[in-house]
Amino acid sequence: MPDAIVITLLGKPGCHLCDDARAVIERVAADLGVAWEERDITQSEADHERYWEQIPVTLVNGVQHDFWRVDENRLRAAVTELSARP
Repeated sequence: MPDAIVITLLGKPGCHLCDDARAVIERVAADLGVAWEERDITQSEADHERYWEQIPVTLVNGVQHDFWRVDENRLRAAVTELSARP
């Protein structure tokens, strides 16, 4: 179900790669009709400790999908595959 899919962007303020990732994620989410959210790793000690060397990090339904850069085609394929599952 597409409404059950959530793309999450983990980043921090002032991160230019995060800005690039956000644009890709916004486009894919809008095109495929899925939700997306953004988490600032500086607001969570656990997120900061786990992800600070990898941001931006993309999660799909809580599972790490990409880091540093978001490949739009790969993200579309992952979301489309999840959408097709019963």
